[in-house]
Amino acid sequence: MERAQEAASTEGPGRPAGKSGIALELLVHGVGGTTPQDMLGDPRTVRVTGDDTAAVFRRAEDADAESRPEDYRGRPVPEAYVWCNLTSGNSARALWLLLLPFMVVNLAHWMRPTARGRARTVRFYGLLVRLAGLTLTVLLVAAACEVALDLAAWQCAGTRACAARHSWLGFLSPEASHDGWWSRPGRRLALAALVPTALTGLLWYLSRRTWSAYESVQPVSRPDESEEDSARTSLGRPGFWYGRRLVARLRAAHTAAGLLTVAAALAASAARFDREPGGPALLDTLGWLLYAALAANAVVTLWVICRRGRTENRLDQRLDRHLVRRLPLAALGVLLFAAVYAGWERPGWESAGRLLGGGTAFGSIALAQGGLVIALGVVARLLYRTHPDPRAAMRGLAGPAVAMLACALGGVMSGGVSQRVSDWLDGTRASIDGPPVLLTWQSSVLPVLLLVLLVVCAWLGRGTWRLRRGEIDEVEADYPGERRDAARTRAIATTRAMATLTDRGPLIAAVTAATTLALGAAALVGAGLTDEAPGPAARDGQAFVHGTAQTAQALGSWLIGVGFILFVTWGRRAYKDASARRTIGILWDVGTFWPRAAHPFAPPCYAERAVPDLTWRMATWTRATGGRLVISGHSQGSVLAAAAAWQLKPSDRKRVALLTYGSPLERLYGRWFPAHFGPAALSSLHQEVDCWRNLYRLTDPIGGPVRLPGDCGPEVDHAPLKDPLAYGRTARHPLPAPILGHSDYQADPVFAEERERLLARLRPEVPGPRPQGESGRSSA
Repeated sequence: MERAQEAASTEGPGRPAGKSGIALELLVHGVGGTTPQDMLGDPRTVRVTGDDTAAVFRRAEDADAESRPEDYRGRPVPEAYVWCNLTSGNSARALWLLLLPFMVVNLAHWMRPTARGRARTVRFYGLLVRLAGLTLTVLLVAAACEVALDLAAWQCAGTRACAARHSWLGFLSPEASHDGWWSRPGRRLALAALVPTALTGLLWYLSRRTWSAYESVQPVSRPDESEEDSARTSLGRPGFWYGRRLVARLRAAHTAAGLLTVAAALAASAARFDREPGGPALLDTLGWLLYAALAANAVVTLWVICRRGRTENRLDQRLDRHLVRRLPLAALGVLLFAAVYAGWERPGWESAGRLLGGGTAFGSIALAQGGLVIALGVVARLLYRTHPDPRAAMRGLAGPAVAMLACALGGVMSGGVSQRVSDWLDGTRASIDGPPVLLTWQSSVLPVLLLVLLVVCAWLGRGTWRLRRGEIDEVEADYPGERRDAARTRAIATTRAMATLTDRGPLIAAVTAATTLALGAAALVGAGLTDEAPGPAARDGQAFVHGTAQTAQALGSWLIGVGFILFVTWGRRAYKDASARRTIGILWDVGTFWPRAAHPFAPPCYAERAVPDLTWRMATWTRATGGRLVISGHSQGSVLAAAAAWQLKPSDRKRVALLTYGSPLERLYGRWFPAHFGPAALSSLHQEVDCWRNLYRLTDPIGGPVRLPGDCGPEVDHAPLKDPLAYGRTARHPLPAPILGHSDYQADPVFAEERERLLARLRPEVPGPRPQGESGRSSA
């Protein structure tokens, strides 16, 4: 292994650069991951460079290929970059399921439309998404406060019947503990506040741990660039894959926001009791001081969120150490102040009903999220009108729609936990009031949302069935002279028709987001006007309306319960089962490609490790040998390959050929992230690398053509590959050939042919850089 590392990373003193003619094929796998043995087709592999998280492998026989260039005159040296452990590692990754809404809102940041000359509007778009991410943090911590402070400590422990059913709450119950020290309402709340505080600490720890492991990987150093908007893409900027400073700032602000949320929940009821006539004057004064401290810290937190976005034009290695440390500590100090204030002795204070401020807090969060999504839609539309792209998903409104879905996910998770804990504590005895009315309304609209989605899915299914009928003729035309087999033809046509459903994703997202926004507004209005659950609120209406409201409420609660159980079961399975963790890792492969720009508690961006890895490997190879290099990316690997190519110096980029297959570069990334993978960006990539070839199949639900405008499109995109390779039984395929879809592109002979063409088109005569000029540099 040491010999392989030395041969791959250094240039022999007696070997002239650029004279060996040796070529390298760097393979990058896609979602789900694989093994180096499968990628290289050899059970004996050695690690060339890297660690247990991500590494480059070669076959054992190719370990010292650089010392035997004559053996590789007609073929490249294959290498495999394996990065699957970046998204599916140890059992702690199961906790990432809690971060799903944060991951989704972070995606919304990168979905802005292409814009030129609108730098301020682009920054305002990013600010709105960061504020939406902040509301999700507050919502999650508020839900923990609802469960621990309101349902458990305030309602259940303060009610004799509920506390009697849960002996572990006995020391908090005034009756069971005979007015023990902890049975005072404020002290119960202060003790229960440990739960949301611990949750905030857990989120801080996960973000801090992944920040040191992912954001600390420094990309290749390059000169700074101007801050003007690029007409191509910002993925090639020096600081794009290094968001260490921003994530640290956002982590401090979100941690402070979570702690301040707990402090506000602690202080609300105690301050109201102190403000009543005859209340203690000293505690009333302390309450106002506490509110002032809460407001001051909240203003500073908002300032940190609004003050700075991403720095991409340069490699920003500074850290705001004083801010990162002091802001959470100040918020923790306010929380301790609130705990002491709430736990102070108050004769005559008893817990009754729901904890003050719960419904108002959730209503305010929902209202703020709706306003932010609407404002984000207006800004996105303004950006889209500056440079319309007909292929962009939802005509530029994909970001606002996804932000709405993130808020809905946060609401469902928060409401689900509150509903399940309330049912567990109270059962069917109705001894406590339960969660705020708004959460019940929000769960009651879920059946309506699912009904709308079922209608949309039925419509899409009908369209797919009609498309399948048309594909039958296309399949017969693609396999002329074959003996017709109706079942075989239908299977191929069905696979092709089902693959087109990926292109309907924007429609599903648009309908879901619009319906969610409308139903959320209806739930907010209904809860505010009636202050009752939907069933009781409709009791004086017509029998049909009353029955419908009761059915929706019961069915919504059941759906929330089923979803919560499935969520917990999936997380538990992922914790114990490595294969289940790998399945969850596929979700992160797609969702965590982008850096954490809007939410610091989102799962970490694996590309901040993978892209610098690939860039360093390609740069060191082209400098050490001056030779040819084909980077071959499948599925998500093609996205990593393109991002790494953008990070190279122009002189190095011209020595690289790009082979993509099953690639979502245009079909998914170009449509959903047009500012970064739009037509201008992909066209520039085609012009800047030496050559590029893209392979796809009509049966592939993920990969597709690159669709470059003008004459570039046919030059990059190969004609759709046949799938299956043979219609019937042949001498080469005596058994029925499988329909491969998104997998095993190397099985097609066209793959090897196109790779050979790319290697032949690369210019082996390109001279390598002078050893004196490159030996001491780290730029690429």
